[in-house]
Amino acid sequence: MTAPQVMILAIIAVAMGLFLWGRWRHDLVAVAALIACVLAGLVPAEAAFSGFGHPAVITVAAVLVLSHGLAASGAIDRVVRRVLHESAGAWAIILTMCALTAFMSAFMNNIGALALMMPAALAAARRADVAPGQILMPLSFASILGGMTTLIGTPPNLIVAGFRASATGTPFGMFDFAPVGVAVAGAGVLLVVVGSRFLVPDRPRGAGQNFDIGAYLTEARVPARARAVGMTLKEVEETLAAAEAQVVGLVRDNARIPAPQNWRSLREDDILVIEADSKNLPQALAKLGLTLEEDKRIGVRALEAEHTVMAEVVVRPGSPLIGRTAQHLKLRSRHAINLLAISRQGRRSISRLRQTRLAPGDVLLLQGTPETLADFSAHFDCVPLAERSLRFPAKRDAWLATGIMAAAVAATALGVLPAEIAFTLAALAFVLGSIVPTRELYGAIEWPVIVLLGALIPVAGAVASTGAADAVARGMMGLIGEGSPVLVLVGLMVMTMCLTDFMNNAATATVMCPIAIGIAGVMGANPDPFLMAVAIGSSCAFLTPIGHQNNTLILGPGGFRFGDYWRLGLPLEIVVLCVGIPMILLVWPL
Repeated sequence: MTAPQVMILAIIAVAMGLFLWGRWRHDLVAVAALIACVLAGLVPAEAAFSGFGHPAVITVAAVLVLSHGLAASGAIDRVVRRVLHESAGAWAIILTMCALTAFMSAFMNNIGALALMMPAALAAARRADVAPGQILMPLSFASILGGMTTLIGTPPNLIVAGFRASATGTPFGMFDFAPVGVAVAGAGVLLVVVGSRFLVPDRPRGAGQNFDIGAYLTEARVPARARAVGMTLKEVEETLAAAEAQVVGLVRDNARIPAPQNWRSLREDDILVIEADSKNLPQALAKLGLTLEEDKRIGVRALEAEHTVMAEVVVRPGSPLIGRTAQHLKLRSRHAINLLAISRQGRRSISRLRQTRLAPGDVLLLQGTPETLADFSAHFDCVPLAERSLRFPAKRDAWLATGIMAAAVAATALGVLPAEIAFTLAALAFVLGSIVPTRELYGAIEWPVIVLLGALIPVAGAVASTGAADAVARGMMGLIGEGSPVLVLVGLMVMTMCLTDFMNNAATATVMCPIAIGIAGVMGANPDPFLMAVAIGSSCAFLTPIGHQNNTLILGPGGFRFGDYWRLGLPLEIVVLCVGIPMILLVWPL
Protein backbone atom coordinates (compact mmCIF):
# COMPACT_ATOMS: atom_id res chain seq x y z
CA MET A 1 0.00 0.00 0.00
CA THR A 2 1.14 3.54 -0.70
CA ALA A 3 1.85 6.11 2.00
CA PRO A 4 -1.33 8.14 1.27
CA GLN A 5 -3.41 4.96 1.53
CA VAL A 6 -1.87 4.07 4.88
CA MET A 7 -2.44 7.60 6.19
CA ILE A 8 -6.09 7.84 5.18
CA LEU A 9 -6.86 4.39 6.58
CA ALA A 10 -5.10 5.29 9.82
CA ILE A 11 -7.15 8.49 10.12
CA ILE A 12 -10.36 6.56 9.42
CA ALA A 13 -9.39 3.89 11.97
CA VAL A 14 -8.71 6.49 14.67
CA ALA A 15 -11.96 8.31 13.89
CA MET A 16 -13.93 5.07 14.06
CA GLY A 17 -12.29 4.24 17.37
CA LEU A 18 -13.33 7.62 18.75
CA PHE A 19 -16.85 7.12 17.41
CA LEU A 20 -17.07 3.79 19.21
CA TRP A 21 -15.54 5.20 22.40
CA GLY A 22 -18.23 7.86 22.55
CA ARG A 23 -16.28 10.23 24.79
CA TRP A 24 -16.39 13.06 22.24
CA ARG A 25 -19.29 14.14 20.08
CA HIS A 26 -19.40 12.61 16.62
CA ASP A 27 -19.41 15.95 14.81
CA LEU A 28 -16.24 17.04 16.61
CA VAL A 29 -14.53 13.76 15.73
CA ALA A 30 -15.54 14.23 12.09
CA VAL A 31 -14.11 17.76 11.99
CA ALA A 32 -10.88 16.53 13.58
CA ALA A 33 -10.61 13.79 10.93
CA LEU A 34 -11.14 16.36 8.18
CA ILE A 35 -8.43 18.67 9.55
CA ALA A 36 -6.06 15.72 9.87
CA CYS A 37 -6.64 14.87 6.20
CA VAL A 38 -5.93 18.48 5.19
CA LEU A 39 -2.72 18.61 7.24
CA ALA A 40 -1.61 15.29 5.75
CA GLY A 41 -2.19 16.61 2.24
CA LEU A 42 -4.94 14.08 1.51
CA VAL A 43 -7.65 16.74 1.09
CA PRO A 44 -6.78 20.06 -0.62
CA ALA A 45 -7.25 23.01 1.71
CA GLU A 46 -9.51 24.78 -0.79
CA ALA A 47 -11.83 21.73 -0.85
CA ALA A 48 -11.85 21.11 2.89
CA PHE A 49 -15.34 22.47 3.44
CA SER A 50 -16.84 21.54 0.11
CA GLY A 51 -18.89 18.86 1.86
CA PHE A 52 -21.17 21.48 3.37
CA GLY A 53 -22.44 22.27 -0.10
CA HIS A 54 -23.03 18.61 -0.96
CA PRO A 55 -26.61 17.89 -2.12
CA ALA A 56 -27.09 15.29 0.63
CA VAL A 57 -26.24 17.81 3.35
CA ILE A 58 -28.58 20.45 1.91
CA THR A 59 -31.39 17.91 1.56
CA VAL A 60 -30.98 16.64 5.14
CA ALA A 61 -31.23 20.20 6.48
CA ALA A 62 -34.34 20.92 4.39
CA VAL A 63 -36.05 17.68 5.41
CA LEU A 64 -35.44 18.47 9.10
CA VAL A 65 -37.22 21.81 8.65
CA LEU A 66 -40.10 20.07 6.86
CA SER A 67 -40.37 17.46 9.64
CA HIS A 68 -40.61 20.23 12.22
CA GLY A 69 -43.28 21.97 10.16
CA LEU A 70 -45.37 18.82 9.69
CA ALA A 71 -45.38 18.27 13.46
CA ALA A 72 -46.17 21.92 14.27
CA SER A 73 -48.98 22.15 11.71
CA GLY A 74 -51.06 19.48 13.43
CA ALA A 75 -51.15 17.29 10.32
CA ILE A 76 -49.60 14.34 12.15
CA ASP A 77 -51.90 14.75 15.17
CA ARG A 78 -54.93 14.47 12.90
CA VAL A 79 -53.64 11.22 11.46
CA VAL A 80 -52.95 9.82 14.94
CA ARG A 81 -56.44 10.73 16.15
CA ARG A 82 -58.10 9.01 13.18
CA VAL A 83 -56.01 5.85 13.25
CA LEU A 84 -55.85 5.00 16.96
CA HIS A 85 -58.91 3.55 18.66
CA GLU A 86 -59.03 3.45 22.45
CA SER A 87 -60.96 0.16 22.46
CA ALA A 88 -58.28 -1.75 20.52
CA GLY A 89 -56.37 -4.59 22.17
CA ALA A 90 -52.66 -4.67 22.87
CA TRP A 91 -51.66 -6.50 19.67
CA ALA A 92 -53.79 -4.25 17.49
CA ILE A 93 -52.39 -1.13 19.19
CA ILE A 94 -48.77 -2.20 18.68
CA LEU A 95 -49.34 -3.18 15.05
CA THR A 96 -51.26 0.01 14.21
CA MET A 97 -48.78 2.31 15.91
CA CYS A 98 -45.76 0.59 14.36
CA ALA A 99 -47.26 0.71 10.86
CA LEU A 100 -48.18 4.39 11.27
CA THR A 101 -44.75 5.30 12.66
CA ALA A 102 -42.97 3.45 9.83
CA PHE A 103 -45.06 5.30 7.26
CA MET A 104 -44.41 8.68 8.90
CA SER A 105 -40.66 7.95 9.06
CA ALA A 106 -40.55 7.46 5.31
CA PHE A 107 -41.22 11.17 4.84
CA MET A 108 -39.97 12.87 7.99
CA ASN A 109 -37.14 12.66 10.50
CA ASN A 110 -37.11 9.29 12.35
CA ILE A 111 -36.69 10.74 15.83
CA GLY A 112 -39.34 13.38 15.16
CA ALA A 113 -41.84 10.68 14.22
CA LEU A 114 -41.05 8.68 17.36
CA ALA A 115 -41.26 11.75 19.62
CA LEU A 116 -44.72 12.53 18.26
CA MET A 117 -45.94 8.99 18.93
CA MET A 118 -44.41 8.39 22.37
CA PRO A 119 -47.07 10.12 24.52
CA ALA A 120 -49.84 8.23 22.71
CA ALA A 121 -47.85 4.99 23.03
CA LEU A 122 -47.46 5.38 26.80
CA ALA A 123 -51.17 6.11 27.18
CA ALA A 124 -52.00 3.07 25.03
CA ALA A 125 -49.72 0.90 27.19
CA ARG A 126 -51.65 1.96 30.29
CA ARG A 127 -55.00 1.24 28.66
CA ALA A 128 -53.89 -2.17 27.38
CA ASP A 129 -52.14 -3.01 30.68
CA VAL A 130 -48.81 -3.87 29.04
CA ALA A 131 -45.32 -2.76 29.96
CA PRO A 132 -44.54 0.51 28.14
CA GLY A 133 -41.29 -0.91 26.81
CA GLN A 134 -43.25 -3.55 24.90
CA ILE A 135 -44.73 -0.74 22.80
CA LEU A 136 -41.81 1.69 22.83
CA MET A 137 -39.13 -0.70 21.53
CA PRO A 138 -41.22 -1.90 18.56
CA LEU A 139 -42.11 1.74 17.89
CA SER A 140 -38.45 2.77 17.86
CA PHE A 141 -37.46 -0.10 15.57
CA ALA A 142 -40.42 0.56 13.25
CA SER A 143 -39.40 4.20 12.84
CA ILE A 144 -35.89 3.11 11.84
CA LEU A 145 -37.27 0.51 9.41
CA GLY A 146 -39.61 3.03 7.82
CA GLY A 147 -36.71 5.34 7.01
CA MET A 148 -35.27 2.70 4.65
CA THR A 149 -38.11 3.04 2.18
CA THR A 150 -37.54 6.46 0.55
CA LEU A 151 -34.73 8.77 -0.45
CA ILE A 152 -35.53 11.25 2.35
CA GLY A 153 -36.42 8.70 5.02
CA THR A 154 -32.99 8.74 6.64
CA PRO A 155 -29.65 10.53 6.05
CA PRO A 156 -27.81 7.32 4.99
CA ASN A 157 -30.11 7.00 1.95
CA LEU A 158 -29.26 10.53 0.85
CA ILE A 159 -25.56 9.85 1.33
CA VAL A 160 -25.75 6.62 -0.67
CA ALA A 161 -27.63 8.44 -3.43
CA GLY A 162 -24.89 11.07 -3.54
CA PHE A 163 -22.14 8.46 -3.89
CA ARG A 164 -24.12 6.74 -6.62
CA ALA A 165 -24.27 10.05 -8.50
CA SER A 166 -20.48 10.34 -8.21
CA ALA A 167 -19.97 6.77 -9.45
CA THR A 168 -22.54 6.57 -12.24
CA GLY A 169 -23.62 10.15 -12.89
CA THR A 170 -27.19 9.51 -11.68
CA PRO A 171 -28.38 9.45 -8.04
CA PHE A 172 -30.98 7.08 -6.68
CA GLY A 173 -34.50 8.45 -7.11
CA MET A 174 -37.17 9.19 -4.51
CA PHE A 175 -38.65 5.68 -4.48
CA ASP A 176 -35.71 3.61 -5.77
CA PHE A 177 -35.23 2.39 -2.19
CA ALA A 178 -38.87 1.30 -1.89
CA PRO A 179 -38.84 -2.24 -3.41
CA VAL A 180 -36.14 -3.44 -1.02
CA GLY A 181 -37.01 -1.09 1.84
CA VAL A 182 -40.74 -1.87 1.94
CA ALA A 183 -40.08 -5.64 1.89
CA VAL A 184 -37.54 -5.34 4.71
CA ALA A 185 -39.69 -2.91 6.71
CA GLY A 186 -42.80 -5.06 6.32
CA ALA A 187 -41.07 -8.22 7.51
CA GLY A 188 -39.35 -6.30 10.30
CA VAL A 189 -42.54 -4.68 11.61
CA LEU A 190 -44.29 -8.05 11.75
CA LEU A 191 -41.38 -9.51 13.71
CA VAL A 192 -41.22 -6.69 16.26
CA VAL A 193 -45.00 -6.77 16.79
CA VAL A 194 -45.02 -10.52 17.46
CA GLY A 195 -41.66 -10.64 19.22
CA SER A 196 -42.32 -7.69 21.53
CA ARG A 197 -44.47 -9.82 23.84
CA PHE A 198 -41.76 -12.45 24.24
CA LEU A 199 -38.39 -10.75 23.66
CA VAL A 200 -38.84 -7.34 25.29
CA PRO A 201 -38.40 -7.28 29.10
CA ASP A 202 -41.68 -6.84 30.99
CA ARG A 203 -40.56 -4.03 33.26
CA PRO A 204 -42.60 -1.27 34.87
CA ARG A 205 -42.26 2.14 33.42
CA GLY A 206 -39.24 4.18 34.49
CA ALA A 207 -41.40 7.21 35.14
CA GLY A 208 -44.98 8.34 35.49
CA GLN A 209 -47.10 6.69 38.12
CA ASN A 210 -43.97 5.04 39.55
CA PHE A 211 -42.70 8.47 40.60
CA ASP A 212 -44.51 8.42 43.96
CA ILE A 213 -43.43 11.94 44.73
CA GLY A 214 -45.75 12.17 47.74
CA ALA A 215 -43.52 9.70 49.56
CA TYR A 216 -40.60 12.09 49.28
CA LEU A 217 -42.18 15.42 50.26
CA THR A 218 -42.19 16.70 53.81
CA GLU A 219 -43.58 19.91 55.20
CA ALA A 220 -41.70 21.73 57.97
CA ARG A 221 -42.74 24.88 59.83
CA VAL A 222 -40.39 27.63 61.02
CA PRO A 223 -41.37 28.24 64.69
CA ALA A 224 -40.63 31.38 66.67
CA ARG A 225 -36.98 31.75 67.76
CA ALA A 226 -35.87 28.90 65.48
CA ARG A 227 -32.31 29.07 64.24
CA ALA A 228 -33.63 29.18 60.67
CA VAL A 229 -35.40 32.52 61.18
CA GLY A 230 -33.50 35.10 59.13
CA MET A 231 -31.48 32.49 57.23
CA THR A 232 -31.60 32.50 53.46
CA LEU A 233 -32.87 29.46 51.59
CA LYS A 234 -29.35 28.93 50.29
CA GLU A 235 -28.04 28.66 53.84
CA VAL A 236 -30.89 26.31 54.79
CA GLU A 237 -30.17 24.03 51.83
CA GLU A 238 -26.48 23.92 52.72
CA THR A 239 -27.53 22.50 56.10
CA LEU A 240 -29.99 20.09 54.49
CA ALA A 241 -27.39 18.87 52.00
CA ALA A 242 -26.11 16.30 54.48
CA ALA A 243 -29.57 14.69 54.40
CA GLU A 244 -29.64 14.84 50.58
CA ALA A 245 -32.66 17.15 50.72
CA GLN A 246 -33.74 20.28 48.88
CA VAL A 247 -36.40 22.96 49.35
CA VAL A 248 -38.91 22.80 46.51
CA GLY A 249 -41.60 25.15 47.77
CA LEU A 250 -42.44 27.81 50.32
CA VAL A 251 -45.81 28.69 51.89
CA ARG A 252 -45.99 32.17 53.42
CA ASP A 253 -49.21 33.79 54.65
CA ASN A 254 -51.19 31.10 52.83
CA ALA A 255 -49.50 32.09 49.55
CA ARG A 256 -47.69 29.27 47.76
CA ILE A 257 -44.32 30.08 46.19
CA PRO A 258 -43.04 27.30 43.90
CA ALA A 259 -39.33 27.26 43.11
CA PRO A 260 -38.47 30.01 45.64
CA GLN A 261 -35.33 32.08 45.05
CA ASN A 262 -32.26 31.19 47.11
CA TRP A 263 -31.91 34.74 48.41
CA ARG A 264 -35.24 34.71 50.27
CA SER A 265 -34.93 34.95 54.05
CA LEU A 266 -37.11 32.79 56.24
CA ARG A 267 -39.67 34.26 58.59
CA GLU A 268 -41.54 32.92 61.58
CA ASP A 269 -44.42 30.58 60.59
CA ASP A 270 -43.08 30.05 57.06
CA ILE A 271 -43.68 26.52 55.81
CA LEU A 272 -41.02 24.79 53.74
CA VAL A 273 -41.86 21.98 51.32
CA ILE A 274 -38.79 19.74 51.47
CA GLU A 275 -37.97 16.87 49.17
CA ALA A 276 -35.98 14.08 50.78
CA ASP A 277 -35.72 10.32 51.04
CA SER A 278 -33.43 9.96 53.98
CA LYS A 279 -33.62 8.84 57.58
CA ASN A 280 -31.23 11.67 58.40
CA LEU A 281 -33.80 14.37 57.63
CA PRO A 282 -35.14 14.72 61.21
CA GLN A 283 -31.65 15.43 62.54
CA ALA A 284 -31.08 18.04 59.82
CA LEU A 285 -34.39 19.72 60.64
CA ALA A 286 -33.49 19.71 64.34
CA LYS A 287 -30.28 21.65 63.59
CA LEU A 288 -32.40 24.37 62.02
CA GLY A 289 -35.06 24.29 64.69
CA LEU A 290 -37.76 23.29 62.20
CA THR A 291 -40.77 21.20 63.21
CA LEU A 292 -42.56 18.65 61.06
CA GLU A 293 -46.19 19.29 60.21
CA GLU A 294 -48.65 16.56 61.14
CA ASP A 295 -49.98 16.02 57.59
CA LYS A 296 -47.06 14.73 55.54
CA ARG A 297 -49.12 15.05 52.36
CA ILE A 298 -49.68 18.80 52.62
CA GLY A 299 -46.49 19.33 50.66
CA VAL A 300 -47.97 17.58 47.67
CA ARG A 301 -50.92 19.93 47.71
CA ALA A 302 -48.57 22.87 48.04
CA LEU A 303 -46.77 21.76 44.89
CA GLU A 304 -50.04 21.29 43.08
CA ALA A 305 -51.01 24.90 43.51
CA GLU A 306 -53.48 26.53 41.19
CA HIS A 307 -50.92 27.54 38.58
CA THR A 308 -48.28 24.83 38.99
CA VAL A 309 -48.11 21.28 37.69
CA MET A 310 -45.74 18.35 37.68
CA ALA A 311 -44.64 16.96 34.33
CA GLU A 312 -42.28 14.33 32.97
CA VAL A 313 -39.90 14.93 30.09
CA VAL A 314 -37.23 12.74 28.52
CA VAL A 315 -33.83 14.16 27.56
CA ARG A 316 -33.30 13.76 23.82
CA PRO A 317 -29.91 12.86 22.35
CA GLY A 318 -28.19 16.12 21.48
CA SER A 319 -30.07 18.10 24.15
CA PRO A 320 -28.15 21.01 25.73
CA LEU A 321 -28.94 19.41 29.10
CA ILE A 322 -26.57 16.49 28.52
CA GLY A 323 -23.57 16.56 30.83
CA ARG A 324 -24.94 19.48 32.88
CA THR A 325 -26.40 19.52 36.37
CA ALA A 326 -29.48 21.22 37.78
CA GLN A 327 -27.18 23.32 39.93
CA HIS A 328 -25.21 24.48 36.89
CA LEU A 329 -28.40 25.18 34.93
CA LYS A 330 -29.86 27.17 37.84
CA LEU A 331 -33.26 25.68 37.13
CA ARG A 332 -34.91 27.40 40.04
CA SER A 333 -33.48 30.90 39.71
CA ARG A 334 -33.41 31.14 35.91
CA HIS A 335 -36.36 29.00 34.88
CA ALA A 336 -38.60 28.86 38.00
CA ILE A 337 -38.60 25.07 37.77
CA ASN A 338 -37.96 22.39 40.40
CA LEU A 339 -36.28 19.11 39.48
CA LEU A 340 -38.04 16.57 41.70
CA ALA A 341 -36.70 13.20 40.53
CA ILE A 342 -34.71 11.43 37.83
CA SER A 343 -35.29 8.01 36.29
CA ARG A 344 -32.32 6.46 34.53
CA GLN A 345 -32.55 3.00 32.93
CA GLY A 346 -35.46 2.06 35.17
CA ARG A 347 -33.87 3.22 38.43
CA ARG A 348 -35.51 6.19 40.14
CA SER A 349 -33.60 8.61 42.30
CA ILE A 350 -34.22 11.86 44.13
CA SER A 351 -30.86 12.01 45.91
CA ARG A 352 -28.18 14.51 45.00
CA LEU A 353 -30.28 15.77 42.11
CA ARG A 354 -28.52 19.10 41.88
CA GLN A 355 -25.15 17.39 41.35
CA THR A 356 -26.33 14.67 38.94
CA ARG A 357 -25.08 15.10 35.38
CA LEU A 358 -27.94 14.50 32.98
CA ALA A 359 -27.65 11.90 30.23
CA PRO A 360 -29.60 11.08 27.05
CA GLY A 361 -32.73 9.07 27.80
CA ASP A 362 -33.08 10.35 31.40
CA VAL A 363 -36.67 10.94 32.48
CA LEU A 364 -37.01 14.10 34.58
CA LEU A 365 -39.90 14.90 36.89
CA LEU A 366 -40.26 18.68 36.88
CA GLN A 367 -42.53 21.10 38.68
CA GLY A 368 -43.50 24.56 37.51
CA THR A 369 -46.19 26.43 35.64
CA PRO A 370 -47.41 24.93 32.34
CA GLU A 371 -45.87 27.84 30.46
CA THR A 372 -42.42 27.55 32.05
CA LEU A 373 -42.38 23.77 31.53
CA ALA A 374 -43.38 24.11 27.87
CA ASP A 375 -40.71 26.75 27.26
CA PHE A 376 -38.11 24.65 29.06
CA SER A 377 -38.91 21.54 27.01
CA ALA A 378 -38.72 23.43 23.73
CA HIS A 379 -35.53 25.32 24.61
CA PHE A 380 -33.65 22.29 25.94
CA ASP A 381 -34.92 19.80 23.35
CA CYS A 382 -36.85 17.50 25.69
CA VAL A 383 -39.84 15.32 24.83
CA PRO A 384 -42.89 15.63 27.13
CA LEU A 385 -44.21 12.19 28.07
CA ALA A 386 -47.72 13.14 29.13
CA GLU A 387 -50.38 12.34 26.57
CA ARG A 388 -51.10 15.56 24.79
CA SER A 389 -54.54 16.93 24.30
CA LEU A 390 -54.22 17.03 20.56
CA ARG A 391 -54.38 20.73 19.84
CA PHE A 392 -55.07 21.41 16.22
CA PRO A 393 -53.76 24.67 14.79
CA ALA A 394 -55.66 26.14 11.90
CA LYS A 395 -56.84 23.39 9.56
CA ARG A 396 -55.36 25.48 6.79
CA ASP A 397 -51.85 24.89 8.20
CA ALA A 398 -52.26 21.12 8.22
CA TRP A 399 -53.54 20.99 4.65
CA LEU A 400 -50.95 23.50 3.42
CA ALA A 401 -48.07 21.60 5.04
CA THR A 402 -49.29 18.28 3.64
CA GLY A 403 -49.76 19.76 0.18
CA ILE A 404 -46.31 21.37 0.06
CA MET A 405 -44.64 18.17 1.26
CA ALA A 406 -46.55 16.07 -1.29
CA ALA A 407 -45.56 18.48 -4.07
CA ALA A 408 -41.88 18.25 -3.13
CA VAL A 409 -42.03 14.45 -3.05
CA ALA A 410 -43.79 14.37 -6.44
CA ALA A 411 -41.32 16.82 -8.00
CA THR A 412 -38.42 14.65 -6.85
CA ALA A 413 -40.03 11.35 -7.85
CA LEU A 414 -40.94 12.60 -11.34
CA GLY A 415 -37.51 14.11 -11.91
CA VAL A 416 -38.87 17.65 -12.26
CA LEU A 417 -36.38 18.98 -9.70
CA PRO A 418 -33.35 17.54 -7.90
CA ALA A 419 -34.10 16.51 -4.31
CA GLU A 420 -32.01 19.28 -2.76
CA ILE A 421 -33.84 21.95 -4.79
CA ALA A 422 -37.33 20.51 -4.30
CA PHE A 423 -37.07 20.15 -0.55
CA THR A 424 -35.27 23.44 0.00
CA LEU A 425 -38.05 25.12 -1.97
CA ALA A 426 -40.61 23.32 0.20
CA ALA A 427 -38.82 24.46 3.38
CA LEU A 428 -38.89 28.03 2.08
CA ALA A 429 -42.62 27.66 1.42
CA PHE A 430 -43.12 26.46 5.00
CA VAL A 431 -41.47 29.64 6.28
CA LEU A 432 -43.32 31.97 3.91
CA GLY A 433 -46.60 30.23 4.79
CA SER A 434 -45.88 30.72 8.52
CA ILE A 435 -45.97 26.96 9.12
CA VAL A 436 -42.44 27.25 10.52
CA PRO A 437 -41.87 30.67 12.12
CA THR A 438 -38.60 32.32 11.16
CA ARG A 439 -37.43 32.24 14.79
CA GLU A 440 -37.74 28.43 14.79
CA LEU A 441 -36.12 27.84 11.41
CA TYR A 442 -32.55 27.23 12.51
CA GLY A 443 -33.61 25.48 15.69
CA ALA A 444 -35.36 22.83 13.61
CA ILE A 445 -32.06 21.74 12.05
CA GLU A 446 -29.90 19.23 13.91
CA TRP A 447 -26.59 20.99 13.36
CA PRO A 448 -24.37 18.20 14.75
CA VAL A 449 -25.67 15.95 11.93
CA ILE A 450 -25.02 18.65 9.33
CA VAL A 451 -21.48 19.26 10.61
CA LEU A 452 -20.75 15.52 10.72
CA LEU A 453 -21.86 15.02 7.13
CA GLY A 454 -20.14 18.14 5.81
CA ALA A 455 -16.85 17.11 7.44
CA LEU A 456 -16.89 13.42 6.53
CA ILE A 457 -17.78 13.75 2.84
CA PRO A 458 -14.33 15.13 1.85
CA VAL A 459 -12.72 12.45 4.06
CA ALA A 460 -14.67 9.77 2.20
CA GLY A 461 -13.55 11.34 -1.07
CA ALA A 462 -9.95 10.93 0.05
CA VAL A 463 -10.57 7.23 0.74
CA ALA A 464 -11.53 6.85 -2.92
CA SER A 465 -8.98 9.21 -4.48
CA THR A 466 -5.98 7.61 -2.72
CA GLY A 467 -7.01 4.13 -3.85
CA ALA A 468 -7.55 3.01 -0.25
CA ALA A 469 -11.13 1.97 -1.03
CA ASP A 470 -9.93 -0.38 -3.78
CA ALA A 471 -7.30 -1.85 -1.46
CA VAL A 472 -9.88 -2.52 1.26
CA ALA A 473 -12.23 -3.98 -1.36
CA ARG A 474 -9.60 -6.46 -2.53
CA GLY A 475 -8.89 -7.42 1.06
CA MET A 476 -12.58 -8.03 1.76
CA MET A 477 -12.94 -10.15 -1.38
CA GLY A 478 -10.04 -12.30 -0.33
CA LEU A 479 -11.27 -12.76 3.23
CA ILE A 480 -15.00 -13.07 2.64
CA GLY A 481 -16.00 -14.03 -0.81
CA GLU A 482 -13.14 -15.78 -2.57
CA GLY A 483 -14.46 -14.09 -5.68
CA SER A 484 -18.18 -14.79 -4.99
CA PRO A 485 -20.13 -11.52 -5.44
CA VAL A 486 -23.05 -12.75 -3.33
CA LEU A 487 -20.85 -13.63 -0.35
CA VAL A 488 -19.08 -10.28 -0.64
CA LEU A 489 -22.49 -8.55 -0.71
CA VAL A 490 -23.53 -10.40 2.46
CA GLY A 491 -20.21 -9.58 4.13
CA LEU A 492 -20.55 -5.90 3.22
CA MET A 493 -24.03 -5.67 4.73
CA VAL A 494 -23.00 -7.52 7.91
CA MET A 495 -19.97 -5.26 8.36
CA THR A 496 -22.15 -2.18 7.89
CA MET A 497 -24.67 -3.50 10.41
CA CYS A 498 -21.96 -4.10 12.99
CA LEU A 499 -20.57 -0.59 12.62
CA THR A 500 -23.91 1.21 12.75
CA ASP A 501 -24.82 -0.42 16.07
CA PHE A 502 -22.06 1.63 17.69
CA MET A 503 -21.47 4.52 15.26
CA ASN A 504 -23.71 7.25 13.88
CA ASN A 505 -25.59 5.82 10.89
CA ALA A 506 -24.65 8.74 8.64
CA ALA A 507 -20.97 8.29 9.52
CA THR A 508 -21.24 4.56 8.82
CA ALA A 509 -22.75 5.15 5.37
CA THR A 510 -20.14 7.78 4.53
CA VAL A 511 -17.26 5.44 5.43
CA MET A 512 -18.71 2.34 3.75
CA CYS A 513 -19.88 3.85 0.44
CA PRO A 514 -16.37 4.25 -1.07
CA ILE A 515 -15.62 0.65 -0.09
CA ALA A 516 -18.83 -0.54 -1.76
CA ILE A 517 -17.95 1.32 -4.96
CA GLY A 518 -14.40 -0.04 -4.73
CA ILE A 519 -15.70 -3.62 -4.49
CA ALA A 520 -17.88 -3.12 -7.55
CA GLY A 521 -14.97 -1.65 -9.48
CA VAL A 522 -12.57 -4.47 -8.60
CA MET A 523 -15.17 -7.09 -9.53
CA GLY A 524 -16.36 -5.26 -12.62
CA ALA A 525 -19.89 -5.45 -11.22
CA ASN A 526 -22.84 -3.07 -10.96
CA PRO A 527 -22.27 -0.79 -7.92
CA ASP A 528 -26.01 -0.47 -7.20
CA PRO A 529 -26.49 -3.69 -5.17
CA PHE A 530 -23.43 -2.92 -3.04
CA LEU A 531 -24.60 0.64 -2.37
CA MET A 532 -28.07 -0.64 -1.54
CA ALA A 533 -26.52 -3.11 0.93
CA VAL A 534 -24.81 -0.16 2.64
CA ALA A 535 -28.09 1.78 2.71
CA ILE A 536 -29.98 -1.08 4.37
CA GLY A 537 -27.12 -2.08 6.68
CA SER A 538 -26.51 1.44 7.97
CA SER A 539 -30.16 1.67 9.04
CA CYS A 540 -29.96 -1.49 11.18
CA ALA A 541 -29.00 -0.09 14.58
CA PHE A 542 -31.04 -2.50 16.69
CA LEU A 543 -28.56 -4.06 19.13
CA THR A 544 -27.69 -1.16 21.43
CA PRO A 545 -29.27 2.01 22.85
CA ILE A 546 -26.44 4.12 21.37
CA GLY A 547 -26.62 3.02 17.74
CA HIS A 548 -29.56 5.27 16.91
CA GLN A 549 -31.04 8.31 18.65
CA ASN A 550 -34.46 6.64 18.78
CA ASN A 551 -33.11 3.77 20.88
CA THR A 552 -31.59 6.28 23.30
CA LEU A 553 -34.84 8.24 23.52
CA ILE A 554 -36.84 5.23 24.79
CA LEU A 555 -34.15 4.13 27.27
CA GLY A 556 -35.61 5.93 30.30
CA PRO A 557 -39.35 5.83 29.54
CA GLY A 558 -39.15 2.09 28.79
CA GLY A 559 -37.04 1.30 31.86
CA PHE A 560 -34.48 -0.38 29.58
CA ARG A 561 -30.89 -1.35 30.23
CA PHE A 562 -28.02 -1.54 27.74
CA GLY A 563 -28.33 -5.29 27.26
CA ASP A 564 -32.07 -5.34 26.60
CA TYR A 565 -31.99 -4.31 22.95
CA TRP A 566 -30.24 -7.29 21.37
CA ARG A 567 -32.95 -9.74 22.43
CA LEU A 568 -35.33 -8.34 19.83
CA GLY A 569 -32.68 -6.55 17.78
CA LEU A 570 -30.61 -9.61 16.85
CA PRO A 571 -33.53 -11.60 15.39
CA LEU A 572 -34.58 -8.43 13.57
CA GLU A 573 -31.14 -7.99 11.99
CA ILE A 574 -31.19 -11.63 10.89
CA VAL A 575 -34.59 -11.08 9.27
CA VAL A 576 -33.33 -7.91 7.55
CA LEU A 577 -30.37 -9.86 6.16
CA CYS A 578 -32.49 -12.81 5.01
CA VAL A 579 -35.05 -10.58 3.29
CA GLY A 580 -32.73 -7.78 2.17
CA ILE A 581 -30.09 -9.76 0.27
CA PRO A 582 -32.55 -11.69 -2.00
CA MET A 583 -34.54 -8.51 -2.65
CA ILE A 584 -31.38 -6.58 -3.57
CA LEU A 585 -30.31 -9.33 -5.97
CA LEU A 586 -33.81 -9.40 -7.47
CA VAL A 587 -34.23 -5.64 -7.93
CA TRP A 588 -30.57 -4.65 -8.48
CA PRO A 589 -28.82 -7.56 -10.24
CA LEU A 590 -25.05 -7.84 -9.95
